[in-house]
Amino acid sequence: MNFRNYFLLILLCLPCFMQAKNITISRLTCEMQEGLVVVEGAPRLGWAMESPQNGTRQSAYEIDIREAFTGRQIWNSGKVYSSQSQLVSIEGADIRPDNPFNYSWRVRVWDETDAPSEWSREAQFRSASSRLSEGKWIGAITRQNAHLPEGRKFHGGELKKPEVKAAWEAVDTLAKKSICLRRTFQVGDTTEGNTNRQSSKKIVEATAYVCGLGFYEFSLNGKKVGNSEFAPLWSDYDKTVYYNTYDVTEQLRHGENAVGILLGNGFYNVQGGRYRKLQISFGPPTLLFELVINYEDGTSTTLRSDNDWKYDFSPVTFNCIYGGEDYDARREQKGWNQVGFDDSHWRPVVIQEAPKGILRPQMAPPVKIMERYDIQKVTKLNAEQVASASKSTKRTVDPSAFVLDMGQNLAGFPEITVRGKRGQKVTLLVAEALTDEGACNQRQTGRQHYYEYTLKGEGDETWHPRFSYYGFRYIQVEGAVLKGQKNPQKLPVLKNIQSCFVFNSAKKVSTFESSNRIFNAAHRLIEKAVRSNMQSVFTDCPHREKLGWLEQVHLNGPGLLYNYDLTAYAPQIMQNMADAQHTNGAMPTTAPEYVVFEGPGMDAFAESPEWGGSLVIFPFMYYETYGDDSLIKRYYPNMRRYVDYLKTRAEMGILSFGLGDWYDYGDFRAGFSRNTPIPLVATAHYYMTVMYLIKAAKMVGNDFDIHYYTSLAHEILAAFNKCFLNKETAQYGTGSQCSNALPLFLQMTQDSDEQGSYQPDAKLDEKVLMNLIKDVEAHGNRLTTGDVGNRYLIQTLARNGQHELIYKMFNHEEAPGYGFQLKFGATTLTEQWDPRQGSSWNHFMMGQIDEWFFNSLVGIRPSTTYQKFIIAPQPVGDLKYVKASYETLYGTIVVDWTSQNGTFTLNISVPVNTTAVVYLPGEKEPKEIQSGTYQLVCAK
Repeated sequence: MNFRNYFLLILLCLPCFMQAKNITISRLTCEMQEGLVVVEGAPRLGWAMESPQNGTRQSAYEIDIREAFTGRQIWNSGKVYSSQSQLVSIEGADIRPDNPFNYSWRVRVWDETDAPSEWSREAQFRSASSRLSEGKWIGAITRQNAHLPEGRKFHGGELKKPEVKAAWEAVDTLAKKSICLRRTFQVGDTTEGNTNRQSSKKIVEATAYVCGLGFYEFSLNGKKVGNSEFAPLWSDYDKTVYYNTYDVTEQLRHGENAVGILLGNGFYNVQGGRYRKLQISFGPPTLLFELVINYEDGTSTTLRSDNDWKYDFSPVTFNCIYGGEDYDARREQKGWNQVGFDDSHWRPVVIQEAPKGILRPQMAPPVKIMERYDIQKVTKLNAEQVASASKSTKRTVDPSAFVLDMGQNLAGFPEITVRGKRGQKVTLLVAEALTDEGACNQRQTGRQHYYEYTLKGEGDETWHPRFSYYGFRYIQVEGAVLKGQKNPQKLPVLKNIQSCFVFNSAKKVSTFESSNRIFNAAHRLIEKAVRSNMQSVFTDCPHREKLGWLEQVHLNGPGLLYNYDLTAYAPQIMQNMADAQHTNGAMPTTAPEYVVFEGPGMDAFAESPEWGGSLVIFPFMYYETYGDDSLIKRYYPNMRRYVDYLKTRAEMGILSFGLGDWYDYGDFRAGFSRNTPIPLVATAHYYMTVMYLIKAAKMVGNDFDIHYYTSLAHEILAAFNKCFLNKETAQYGTGSQCSNALPLFLQMTQDSDEQGSYQPDAKLDEKVLMNLIKDVEAHGNRLTTGDVGNRYLIQTLARNGQHELIYKMFNHEEAPGYGFQLKFGATTLTEQWDPRQGSSWNHFMMGQIDEWFFNSLVGIRPSTTYQKFIIAPQPVGDLKYVKASYETLYGTIVVDWTSQNGTFTLNISVPVNTTAVVYLPGEKEPKEIQSGTYQLVCAK
């Protein structure tokens, strides 16, 4: 689309000369997080501002920090002349790790006229407890007495070996049972010898630190604390153990109180039963607990997990992260987590071995029930279908079975409200696909996985699983009838059933809408798939594996960062990667690494540079988005060790191992790279990681590394071009789209001079680009790339102005493309471009188009100056409009453009204290816009 150089600027908000321009401080953050934040060391503070006036910016700030209760001033910055409003250091503040009180802080700012704002509201943070690791881990049985097998090799064929079966069968059954733990305590009296005397001594702060492994549910005086599921977020428990922090000041009462903890297995203790992808155990269920209560008179009391606690078996009779969950409501003990309960028959806990990992506060948001879905369709299976389905699903289907279509594929579990007789059972089988008979089909996603609920027979009973989840759209109900249906067998009556969509509660920070139906629906497909796999880690799928395959982290990284607040989630992902790194520097393909892939044909799944490279690549994506270089500096040694390891695997600069362009597209069932040589893809990523490491070395000021790795990069570049470039045809590798897109993207299209030094070659670059375009066109404007090559193909074309071609590649309803998945009926992004060929209908690895939606169609791009943004929208094809928003640390950028009747109209909103560099279509010179709301128009 061509535009003449005609420019009109309309200010929607005319300047109004007011002394302070009505600046409002709207968002306070500590380490970029809102709410009560637990920190280690002196944190960095931030704030966002709002103003009704255009051009408002900060010229100075003042921060005031106090102890929340005492009001004692800890630190005051004084008036600091700076525009910085994010990641503001408070080095020098007297932040003590063992301070029992929260810290309270506020800020005020001065605008460009030196007029001050009002003081902000107060926000709080808290120092991480340094004494928590001194507590005792408690449970029902020690690891030693449980006889749990050691190792991370229990996967696939290994599980079928007689000696392996025997080892797991020898485990004490107590080691995988869900238990309840309880403890009563007094509040308001800290005088020894008077523990039964109530006091009116006022509580000012009460903080609970909880780590229940694998998962826990925490209640205080009979009420659940928080609304998280599957807490704490999982990790490699030999390296890191996360704990949660709760402000329970309002839940406590004077006198006697009761703590209740329900424990399940999670990934901490995968012993199998029904379906299992793998087996691994770090130990039997265990609890570490600390409650610190501060009183108005300056005294405090601490309650810890110790041998004064008691336990009993919970109503959860089976729970496995892979296999599902059973619950027998007859085993409920009313009031077990409240004061006054008779626990004389409960057992004393045992002191257990502590996990090997370092205790760390969980910074990432919790996983929660975020959405709910109701029944869309009901199908009753007839006798013939039941008989046939019993054979096809390899389980006996109950004659009462009916199947519910809930309308949305998701990760989570069902929730039921049921009424029936004591001892009756309801079975819930979940799946994302159906058999030919119409029954739930788990053949491709791991069977058997189901939930079984045994009624207590006391009116309406509401229940959902606590310690297991699955990817599903359909629910097969056995042993019950829906309310209003005939019930000659007097089965339990389901009064309500919903699908609970469970995912990480990291905030959604964007919106996207266009005039293109396929693009809008593709964005929704990707969102539902990302959310399904955004659990404790970014998983590959929510059913078959639930493993944190790492290539998704960087290949989809920009799209993820456009759409979600990853300020706390990303650092935890990096911690998991660092924990997974081997002593020789190697990076596995998954983190946490719960299973080591070994044996014939498994080496490529154990290590692959396109997967392990996330350790080096992703911190830069985080830095480019948030302006925070802390991950680069913290994990620089890990990055260097990984690159050094890759060097030991290279032969003459070439890496020849890994998965390559996994799941590339052609007239074959996808899997290992078929279109592009694996060594080409591996070596290109080797080069990429070295180039990022050079940037990191400059940021940490390591001159030796800068020179050493620059030399290594030149060696790799020379080897790559010598091995893969055909100079006569200007084709790399096989000439596939991935073969040519990767060197173009990485600017490896260079030629050597007489001295053997490689320099950018514009002619070569142009020829390779033309070959790439011709190949796309030769395939009918369709891609042939896979999981790895997709991003580089799309972004290489975008960076070279080929947006019209990208539009053609995806604006259709054929495979490969998102339109075909939509026509097929998918509600989440599928593993393969043709869902009929794939084993999972809930993967997000092919979701790289979201990056193009935001950085090209919308045109929002971060700048190297973090209070400056680039807005360069690309109207293509027959798009009539694009509407989008993107919430940055400074506030929300809004872009709304239309292209109609020969006129391009751009409405934008720029956050306070930032500027936008705006490129209009067809304009060579950008326009720099201050904060505020504007309309820009250019004519064709």
